[in-house]
Amino acid sequence: MLKANFINITTFVLITFLSACVRPNSGSPPFTKLAEQETVLPTADLTHNTPVNGPGFIIIPDSELVFSPSCVGFDVENFVISAGGFLARYQEEVEEELLSGKQIISRISREYSVNPRILLALLEYQSGWVSKNEPQYHGDYPLGFSDSWRKGLFRQLSYAANELNRGYYLHAVDALSQLTSVDGQKLYPSEQLNGGTAALQYLLGLLKNYHDWELAVSPLGFYAVYVKLFGEPNQYDFGLVVPQDLTQPAFQLPFVEGETWYLTGGPHSAWGNGAAWAALDFAPPGEQFGCYESDAWLLAVADGQVVRSENGEVVLDLDGDGYEQTGWTVLYMHIAEKDRVAVGATLTAGDRIGHPSFEGGPATGTHVHIARRYNGEWIPADQDLPFNLNGWISKGFGVEYDGKLVRGEEIIQALGYPADENQISW
Repeated sequence: MLKANFINITTFVLITFLSACVRPNSGSPPFTKLAEQETVLPTADLTHNTPVNGPGFIIIPDSELVFSPSCVGFDVENFVISAGGFLARYQEEVEEELLSGKQIISRISREYSVNPRILLALLEYQSGWVSKNEPQYHGDYPLGFSDSWRKGLFRQLSYAANELNRGYYLHAVDALSQLTSVDGQKLYPSEQLNGGTAALQYLLGLLKNYHDWELAVSPLGFYAVYVKLFGEPNQYDFGLVVPQDLTQPAFQLPFVEGETWYLTGGPHSAWGNGAAWAALDFAPPGEQFGCYESDAWLLAVADGQVVRSENGEVVLDLDGDGYEQTGWTVLYMHIAEKDRVAVGATLTAGDRIGHPSFEGGPATGTHVHIARRYNGEWIPADQDLPFNLNGWISKGFGVEYDGKLVRGEEIIQALGYPADENQISW
């Protein structure tokens, strides 16, 4: 009996997390091999560690923080080349592919949904890589974050984009009550701050000691460098990124009618571990666990045009204008390269996207990760505008990955393994 119980417990442990994105504290954060460690706020003691109030100076509008319509028409490659700095000739191997500095900026901007101008201005402010031909500052750490896990431009900027998202989306839910500088100074953000500025203040606190942070968030700091590169940031402001009266278009479940899938992840970060909890995870039918090739088909949840299909990702643009910075877009992640829909394809709801897999970043098993954006902002699955999939409404429990889908009196509980409680079909 004891041996049988041990086997049952071991089997449960093995399959419990075999059908979802990597959960916090259980390996790499979702969808990045770069942030191998959780962000730890500085703990250095200061004799002057009484919290201080931060300034209310607005550095950028919100539409300059996210990958928003203000980015449409901005050519990263041409800008970097014309700037003539070290970045224009920089190359780095990323996941066995040689990428230029320009490609790294573009990729991180798209994946994390962070404005490329912000990444470029941050890189220029920290190291001069954008304009200086022979920068001498930081070497393998162009943002000045000297962490061996984050060596090289790709990892440095991935870290920055992830933390910008964390600051932005924490501010959106009134959860950014305190910042901390590198030397341990506690800072209270001004109530006057908008989300974009709060995000920059948060990230710069992770990179600067208190006195350098004071300069960085003043009109003479990051703001001045941004203006030098791109002009006054308010020229790109188009008001609310997400309108208050926004509604989701009609979405269907992302799999074939009559099949039974599993809800293996409730609301969790859309990308990295710092974005809004905009994603849900579904595992395909069958008795297989872990990472395997599935023959099941993922389907388009709505009509749209495919604007990205690479690295396990498919992005469906619902307004059909060909830009993922505008309107509604849907991200599918962990899509197998085999049979994956091509860029440019125009789909009707129910058309095939590809097969669920474990490709495109750390995952504990074959599944699909689905998240929504509007005007480049990740739309949470557990707040005022939840997923509605054939009438199934997403809800969260206040803990990442925990949640459910509700339709009337029916409830589907998110579990990290296939079970009767998380079966869903239509």
